[in-house]
Amino acid sequence: MNIITLLLPYQPPWNWQQFHGHFALRAIPGLESLDADSYSRGFSIDGVPGWLRVTPLPGQNALELRCRIASPAHLDQLEQRVRRMFDLDSEPATIARHLSADELLAPLLLRNPGLRLPVAFDPFEQAVRAIVGQQVTVKAAVTIVGRLVQRVGTPIETPQALGINRLFPTPQALAEADLTGIGMPGKRVQCLQHFAARIADGSLKLDLQEGSAALIERLCALPGIGPWTAEYIALRAFGEADAFPASDLGLLKAPVWGAGGIDARRLKIRAEAWRPWRAYAAAHLWHCYSGG
Repeated sequence: MNIITLLLPYQPPWNWQQFHGHFALRAIPGLESLDADSYSRGFSIDGVPGWLRVTPLPGQNALELRCRIASPAHLDQLEQRVRRMFDLDSEPATIARHLSADELLAPLLLRNPGLRLPVAFDPFEQAVRAIVGQQVTVKAAVTIVGRLVQRVGTPIETPQALGINRLFPTPQALAEADLTGIGMPGKRVQCLQHFAARIADGSLKLDLQEGSAALIERLCALPGIGPWTAEYIALRAFGEADAFPASDLGLLKAPVWGAGGIDARRLKIRAEAWRPWRAYAAAHLWHCYSGG
């Protein structure tokens, strides 16, 4: 296996602390690890395991990607995934110009220029996180996904300093696992395993080849998956720039709306003007909601 180091440039502004905060809140022990200036994880591409470590390079407008992969043929795919994960191909000036036309968003954009969309490394992993996260806190979802990783994930060998020893479960392994006592209601376990089985047998495609609207429709057709989950998967699994989970509590209760918040119907109407960058508007509203 080769250890390779790559430089991943981006167009500023870009804020490491935004990504560190996002991943720190959601990191799964054994699968991912963070310190003040790096993010590490295990991964599998085409069934072949590896590990990666991402470090920001101050003053260089670039990230350093250090990784161990079995085949150089996987390097392009890995680089694309990490670029998407840290939203390195975004055009902050274009997005800011459009969203600043909204008087409520304009101050948020000035306060947090270049806010991006943190995206999951793997779409299936993000979909599982979103299904597990229905109607529970982020912390509770992380605990349950952590149990899934420990119970069903494949062990992996990495340098001890990385603190990584597991891969995320494959769709087939998750579909067939005994999830008794995992900490989810029975209906949600059924939903999760049905979803994993459909991915495993190829009858459900988790991609944007036909556009995000088609993916959201496919997901909403599954038992136990509603519009919030489907929109959230499009946003966090693929970095879909116009995905917008309008019923999300953080969006509805963001301080910009005042003490009473806003309802999902009115928010959806308001958000029409934010197209095709609604996901970036959501990023600013979430940041505002969490006190950023």
